[in-house]
Amino acid sequence: MINETKKPRPSVNRTQVGTSLDKDLYATLKQFSKDSRIPQSKLFDEALELLFNKYEIKIIEHTES
Repeated sequence: MINETKKPRPSVNRTQVGTSLDKDLYATLKQFSKDSRIPQSKLFDEALELLFNKYEIKIIEHTES
């Protein structure tokens, strides 16, 4: 029998980060993601875009290094 564990595909346009969050905010994010069927990563993207727009911060385009 072949072990068919799937490895995550590397994403060209995404960067994996680790952080800690307020427990209540995380519980709300998790529930909203489940209810809306929007991945948490997409919700983080939207939240950061709104934050940067609020403070009039220009989003830096990623360049290959």
